[in-house]
Amino acid sequence: MTTQSPTTGVRPSSTAMIVGISLVATGGMIAICGVGLAGAVMVKGARRWIRAQQAPPTAITGRKLGQAKVATTATSAWQSGMAGSRAR
Repeated sequence: MTTQSPTTGVRPSSTAMIVGISLVATGGMIAICGVGLAGAVMVKGARRWIRAQQAPPTAITGRKLGQAKVATTATSAWQSGMAGSRAR
């Protein structure tokens, strides 16, 4: 009877492991550079778009909020008027 150790199977090559790890690290660095470059271009484009607007975004937001409030008030008044005309 021969007894063999269960760990004496196939051993990975240390050279292949080093090459694989270096390729993964290189790919990760390239991905990080790509994300950084794309983010910088997007920020630059957004700034250019905001500068091209005739009014700053805060002014546009305030104007639209005011329009929504007026529309809500007008809708409430119209609905109240409709309820009153039905009662007559």
